[in-house]
Amino acid sequence: MKIEANKFVAVSYDLNVGDDKERELMEKATKENPLTFIGGMGMMLDAFERNLNGLSKGDKFEFTLTPEEAYGEYNDEHLIDLPKNLFEVEGKFDTDIVYEGNIVPMLDTNGNRLNGMVVSIGDDSVKMDFNHPLAGETLYFSGEVLEVREATAEEIAALAAPSCGCGCSGCDSEEGGCSSSNGCGSGCGCNE
Repeated sequence: MKIEANKFVAVSYDLNVGDDKERELMEKATKENPLTFIGGMGMMLDAFERNLNGLSKGDKFEFTLTPEEAYGEYNDEHLIDLPKNLFEVEGKFDTDIVYEGNIVPMLDTNGNRLNGMVVSIGDDSVKMDFNHPLAGETLYFSGEVLEVREATAEEIAALAAPSCGCGCSGCDSEEGGCSSSNGCGSGCGCNE
């Protein structure tokens, strides 16, 4: 069976970034903890899936994604100073969430969820970077296809369920938001 749309896929891989002379391991999916997805469901970068399409269990792969194929070029306009009072809870600046290097889930003016990394904290403002952490990077993937099979109706339905975009398995409509029962921790922020 070959990787294509609606197939359940499991792969192990190393993701390196950097130039040809010096690369740094950025992410690793092992045989014990593989990356799993269903082809054609929009779970992965299009170029990532294109490079895997047609491969079968046991096939090894190695490919490169340019910034344009991956997360785009780094954009200085996505580095923004926000008023410090936006990060107050009950009148106090939230140091449990807002500290240098932390990723903070936020909403833009249209209500879209996005993540920003805290770059620095000043007297009156917080500098946030809303670029993807891998923006501007060339991605070097190498790995192996561990499994390819038909996706079950349940797996496809779970992916089609509403999601809040925080990495949980979908919002719990009975509770009106995300909960620990569907993989969302207290930091999810979907009920805010």
